[in-house]
Amino acid sequence: MLWLFFFLVTTIHAELCQPDAENAFKVRLSIRTALGEKAYAWDTNEEYLFKAMVAFSMRKVPNRETTEISHVLLCNVTQRVSFWFVVTDPLKNHTLPAEEIRSAIRMNRNRINNAFSLNDQTLEFLKIPSTLAPPIDPSVPIWIIIFGVIFCIVIVAITLLVLSGIRQRRRKNQRSSEVDDTEDKCENTITIENGIPCDPLDTKGWHINDTFMAEDERLTPL
Repeated sequence: MLWLFFFLVTTIHAELCQPDAENAFKVRLSIRTALGEKAYAWDTNEEYLFKAMVAFSMRKVPNRETTEISHVLLCNVTQRVSFWFVVTDPLKNHTLPAEEIRSAIRMNRNRINNAFSLNDQTLEFLKIPSTLAPPIDPSVPIWIIIFGVIFCIVIVAITLLVLSGIRQRRRKNQRSSEVDDTEDKCENTITIENGIPCDPLDTKGWHINDTFMAEDERLTPL
């Protein structure tokens, strides 16, 4: 009778775990691609670990705390390490819904990957999309970074304005000094008339040089 029981159990399990069966998932591992010379062989011990990790994940789902390793079934295992698995409910003798299994695997994907030293690309659950890694919180708040950038821009703008003002002042001072030098040269210019040096016009006082006064004008009384 005992052998008949195991035969019935094996037959039922074979019906539950089949390629493309209801609530079944296919897994594909690329151990050699991921680990190279450190690749390990896939054997019954690795299968046991996989069942344990799936059972562990299912126990995290509400109302599935009683899931055991024996409830996880594997079938169609190939040498290139691919297989199908289902999770059974021993009380009702059927497989658990695919949504529950998918949710459990997604929540514990990193734990499963670490158990086999693989990642989402080398340990593939074909019908279960990989989860994104949680965002890394920056050590410095973003608003401080933005404030620092704006503050630096303001400082640079003020510095450029100050330098521009200094350059303009220097140019004005140079121009004014050049004008003064030109006026001084004009004032100091001496004209020569008939071999006699003279100033034709006193530009500052607007006085006529005595040299150009006629002799009659000198003698004419006021």
